[in-house]
Amino acid sequence: MVDPEDKARLERLEKRIDALKRENAPEPRATQEAAGGAELAWRMVIELVAGIGIGFGIGFGLDHLFGTLPILMVLFTLAGFAAGVQTVMRTARDAQDRTARDAQDRTARDAQDRTARDAQEKQAGRAASESDGD
Repeated sequence: MVDPEDKARLERLEKRIDALKRENAPEPRATQEAAGGAELAWRMVIELVAGIGIGFGIGFGLDHLFGTLPILMVLFTLAGFAAGVQTVMRTARDAQDRTARDAQDRTARDAQDRTARDAQEKQAGRAASESDGD
């Protein structure tokens, strides 16, 4: 037969082991988060190319409409490039802010988990010392 005191100690040990397993278990990564770097890179490339393409199209159309030299095409292509770079910079800043926010959230969550675990360990330690003292 199993002694009730031993059974209680085993249950406490199992709880501690389960808590440590949960603490050390890797967080599941969402598919979107896993592909976030490549997705962000392609988004930036597309934004830059789209800015250049739109500028080229507007400049070419205005040159054709007014019958001018390709000066408007060059000017609008450069303006489209500048707009594309500005959009890429904004996207990069947003991604950096999101990463910083996620890191802060993760740090706060880890601190809360540590505090809760410490409280549980203290309570388990007191219960163990009380049962040992009996």
